[in-house]
Order: sequence, then C-alpha cells, then structure tokens
Amino acid sequence: MPRTAVVERVTRETRIRLSLGLDGTGESKVCTSVPFLDHMLELFARHGLFDLQVEAQGDIDIDFHHTVEDIGIVLGEALKRALGAKEGISRYGQATVPMDETLASATIDLSGRPYLCFNVPLPKVKIGEFDVELVREFFQAIANTGGLNLHVNLKYGENVHHIVEACFKAFARALDGATRPDPRITGVMSTKGQL
Repeated sequence: MPRTAVVERVTRETRIRLSLGLDGTGESKVCTSVPFLDHMLELFARHGLFDLQVEAQGDIDIDFHHTVEDIGIVLGEALKRALGAKEGISRYGQATVPMDETLASATIDLSGRPYLCFNVPLPKVKIGEFDVELVREFFQAIANTGGLNLHVNLKYGENVHHIVEACFKAFARALDGATRPDPRITGVMSTKGQL
C-alpha cells in the first residue's frame, strides 16, 4: 500500500493543498508565496526523502503567520493520514545535523500524543521577509496535528539561517527514521497495541 496522503484546507485566511509521499525520492514542488518557507520545505523533502507538493495562498499582505501555521497543520494531517494505523513503523527517530558552525538535533516519537519541546533560542529577526519566530509555530502545528512528540534542540550556532536550516534538516532525517518500516515489527511498536 502506498503511504501517501493529499490534504486540502480552506479558511478565510488560507487555501492550501498538500500531497505527501513517505516512500519517495525527495522530489518536491512547493509554492507558498513565502520564499524562505519554500526553501525549508524543499530541503525537508530532499533530506527526508519525502515526495512533497504544496500549493498555498494566504493573507500574506497582513503577515506570514497564518500561512506558515496552516501549512504546518496540513503537513501534520497528511503525515497522520499517510501513516494510517502506524503498523510496522520504527516509531522513533533521531538525527543531528551540522551546518557550518551550527549543530541541531531533532528527536521524534510518533506516539499520537502531541508535545513540542523547542530548545532553539532564536532572536526576533527576519530572514528576508520571514519572521524567524514563525519556525516554532510551524513545528508546533505539525506536532499538534500529526500527534508527534517532537524535541528540537540547538547544540550551538550563530548564523540564524544556518540554525533554522539545520533544524529543518534534522527534523526531516528524524521523521524519515521514525516513519521507516521495520520488517521485525508486527503490529505497532507499543505494549498498548495501538498508537
């Protein structure tokens, strides 16, 4: 069975259509009207080997908040649908990624219980027109909607672009590990019998 999902979300603030394939090759086609987010989603797909298509329109004339958060919501929902009952997956994933002077890590449990621990002190600055504080909002939306226990930690770093990029790459690699099928697992990786 292909582990894919297509999710659409239409509100008064945003209109989003997202397609996610967990067993992909890292191909992406992303157009959100938020250039820095496009870049982050493209590298998320590439480094997680996910096939991802995102078309988003939002009230970016106000700011990017609604668009960024709603894309996180839709990506979390697509992940949940693509995983189905989560049978046979590893459940846990962890990755640490360097980018020049920066080292960031992400650890994931696909437990179904949403929780975000975001230990990444980011200044309230912009990368281009992108408010860096929206990075946390994006990960919070994914964790909440996708049912992820997600820990993102900055070990060290100086350049804000490098910090954010290393976080997205670490998240992609950790998610790839957590969603990966393991032939040794029968049912779900839980003594409860469900996730």
